[in-house]
Amino acid sequence: MNLPHESVTMSLCEEVFMSEYQLVYGLHAVEAVLERYPERIVELFVLEGRVDERIRKINQMANRMSLAVHVRNRAQLDKMCPEPHQGVVARMRMAEAGGEHELYDHIQSLTVPPLLLVLDGVTDPHNLGACLRSADAAGVHAVIAPKDRAAGLSAVVRKVSVGAAEWVPFFQVTNLARSLDFLREQGVVCVGLSREERAKSFYSMSLDGPLALVLGSEGQGLRRLTKERCHELAFLPMSGQVESLNVSVAAGIALYEAVRQRRSV
Repeated sequence: MNLPHESVTMSLCEEVFMSEYQLVYGLHAVEAVLERYPERIVELFVLEGRVDERIRKINQMANRMSLAVHVRNRAQLDKMCPEPHQGVVARMRMAEAGGEHELYDHIQSLTVPPLLLVLDGVTDPHNLGACLRSADAAGVHAVIAPKDRAAGLSAVVRKVSVGAAEWVPFFQVTNLARSLDFLREQGVVCVGLSREERAKSFYSMSLDGPLALVLGSEGQGLRRLTKERCHELAFLPMSGQVESLNVSVAAGIALYEAVRQRRSV
């Protein structure tokens, strides 16, 4: 495929045009949006001189969709992206995360007992991306987070999630406590991870029914109103000297214990 070679310096007009859209970068993330949301992609940028199987596959996908593909040198791609881009960047129109009404419709449409991940104020986009990746691997039906003081679906999140952000339903709600009340009304058992004195060992919990695992922020943990909506509080047993786990690591461990129990039923 012959790609147009662009000028070395982007024009001011082009930079303004770029700022009106969100960039998605990284091989896995770009492949995922090409597969899931091709209608939202406006154009692709690839690294000058990079010719390998992964880039060839992306070029072929873009060619089938009649998408414009532009060559950029490394300095130009580095200027576009705050993190390593692996030589490929997509500019796309981004859909907003679902809200409360979309969440309620989604939960009521499920035909199997839901497995949900609730993140109460996770602000680090790297942690959110890692949580989405674990959620996708575990078959989670939805990831739920508050709109305020929490990370959303940024380009960093999409890159870290390695494409999972395009597949796992993600909802940002105005009132997390109200959404947890709704889940309870739907028969979903809410289990919050906390190291409070009244918390039980996570491995003593029954996790094979409709379930929402609720994890708090990196520093503050679960907020009071969130804890009050949980049916149970549980902790992950730890044998070392470190008192807590990274939220994305804790989410992965907890999700896979739930998956283990659900598959043994």
